[in-house]
Amino acid sequence: MMASIAPTGFDTARQAMVASQLRTSAVNDTRVIAAMAAVPREEFVGAQNAAVAYRDTPLALASGRRQNAPLTTGRLLTEARIESGDRVLLIGTAGGYTAAVLARLAASVVAVESDGDLAAAATMALAEVPGVTVVNGALEAGAPESAPFDVLVVDGAVEALPASLTDQVRPGGRIVAGLSDRGVTRLATGVRGAGAVVLEPFADIDCVVLPGFARPRTFQFAG
Repeated sequence: MMASIAPTGFDTARQAMVASQLRTSAVNDTRVIAAMAAVPREEFVGAQNAAVAYRDTPLALASGRRQNAPLTTGRLLTEARIESGDRVLLIGTAGGYTAAVLARLAASVVAVESDGDLAAAATMALAEVPGVTVVNGALEAGAPESAPFDVLVVDGAVEALPASLTDQVRPGGRIVAGLSDRGVTRLATGVRGAGAVVLEPFADIDCVVLPGFARPRTFQFAG
C-alpha cells in the first residue's frame, strides 16, 4: 500500500526536485527536465519508498538493489542526448522509473532487469507506458535479439562494460554509464566506433553499483 500522501504533495515534491536538484546541477536538456517533471517517481520505487521518492539519495529496493538518485539519472539522460526516433537499450531497470522517463524521450525502450521480483514489479508499473518492453535476464547480456540500438543507457555503475553490450549499439550510437573504480563512482559517456568503446568520465557522482559487471581479477600466487 502506498504511503498516505496526497497527489498534490507528490506533485509539489516532483517540482521541487526539478527546481532544486536538476536545474541547479547541469541537467539542462529541456526534454529530460519535462519528462522527469511528468513521471510520478513514487509509482516506481516501491510502496516503502513512496514518501521519500524525491529525496536526493539512492533508494533501497528488493534483493539488495538500489534506485539511483534523481540527479544521477538526470545527468545520464542529459548526456545521452536522446532523440525522439531513438531505440534505447536500458540496463538496470530496477522498478521501472528510468524506463518511464525514457519512454517520453525515445521511440522505444528495451529495459533489462536481472532480478525476477524487480522485473515483475517494473512490468506491472510500466503496463500502461507505451513503447517499453521489460526483459528479465542477465544485465550483461542485454537484449541482442532486439539490437541494434541507437543508445545504451546503463543506469548504474559497472567496473567494466562488456562488448556483449556495446556490440548491440549501432556504429555511431551513444553510450552512457556509471563507472566504479575502487569504491569511487563516476558517470561517463562514449560513442560506438569501429574499435573498442572508450568511455570518458564527465561527473564524479554517487551511482548505484550493478551486479554482474566485476572486472576479471588477475591471478596472483600466494607469497
